[in-house]
Amino acid sequence: MVLSVRYRSRPSKGQAVPATDVTALRELIVHRSSSASHRRGIAGVTLCWLLMLGSAQAADRSSTFADGGFLGGFAVGLVLAIVVAVFSRARIKGTDRELARLQELVEYREYERNQAQHELVRRLEEERELAKEKMQFESQLSDYEKYASLAQLALGAAHEINNPLMGILSHLELERLDADSERRDEIDQCIEGTKRISSAVRGLLDYARPNPLTLSKVNLQLLAEETLKFVAHQPMFRNIELQNCVPSDLPTITADSNQLSQILMNLLLNAAQATAPGGRITILADRVKFADVVEVRVCDTGSGIPADILPHVFEPFFTTKRGKGTGLGLSITQNYVRSHGGDIQVESIAGCGTTVRVTLPMHQAGKLVPQSEEVIV
Repeated sequence: MVLSVRYRSRPSKGQAVPATDVTALRELIVHRSSSASHRRGIAGVTLCWLLMLGSAQAADRSSTFADGGFLGGFAVGLVLAIVVAVFSRARIKGTDRELARLQELVEYREYERNQAQHELVRRLEEERELAKEKMQFESQLSDYEKYASLAQLALGAAHEINNPLMGILSHLELERLDADSERRDEIDQCIEGTKRISSAVRGLLDYARPNPLTLSKVNLQLLAEETLKFVAHQPMFRNIELQNCVPSDLPTITADSNQLSQILMNLLLNAAQATAPGGRITILADRVKFADVVEVRVCDTGSGIPADILPHVFEPFFTTKRGKGTGLGLSITQNYVRSHGGDIQVESIAGCGTTVRVTLPMHQAGKLVPQSEEVIV
């Protein structure tokens, strides 16, 4: 009787195992594991078969060789079983080593994959930040280009416009003294138009060539109180509730008090023009936690700003109040805030009011007045 035992072939030691795909490696490990189990089963069956074969041969020869034939056949079967067991054990150990190597390879490939994913996420975040900075730089460049154009226009035309205007305004005021009531109304309209032209030129100059900062220690609570007192008597504020919610214990800041007063004035005028009688305008201020910065907020309960207009509110000469403004108020305010190293943002929903946030550093680089002195307005 002839017995043949065959094993599945496996890669040689020098042969590279394809491992570019972690899923493929896992499938290979499962396949090798099942192969190892299969080999163990074959080895066990083979051992039993060889023992049974040796016993059968011994029984067939017992009539001729008696006890010696039985023992010889059993010994042959036992020797064959031991040889097959040793050979199978060596093959199984080789398969186990191969499985261990493949498992390590899978873990390494998974580590590489995770590292590649982390690197990809990091680069995507860097690209996102770079794109954001690029947009900011492009926006600033556009603002600087507008600033340069307006500066050239303003500086070239200011004297040519303002000097004749002063003469026209003086002549109109003299004419008004001797005019009758009907003619006086016409002259008043001319005077109002002349003042509007002069105000537009002055605003253009302030936007194009802001004055250098005159730094001092400013108490924001007193500055807000004085500004509200000043505007409270103007007709557009008479039916609007004005609130000063700046805490009295807020630390003083280093800033140009005149420019800060102008910032508040411009924001209050814009708020009043958008707020119906019976509405409310509030000034608030707080120190930002964990930062040497103070935030000033001017909130109103007015009509709000539509979403399509909100991105344009800081553009020079942009206005929705036809015939009632120059469109330079917020542009000048933005320049003043930036000259202090601060930032200004407008949050608004149509029909729900507007909040303007101005962030300013607590300290400025420059010459300060003595500590005991405070400049309010």
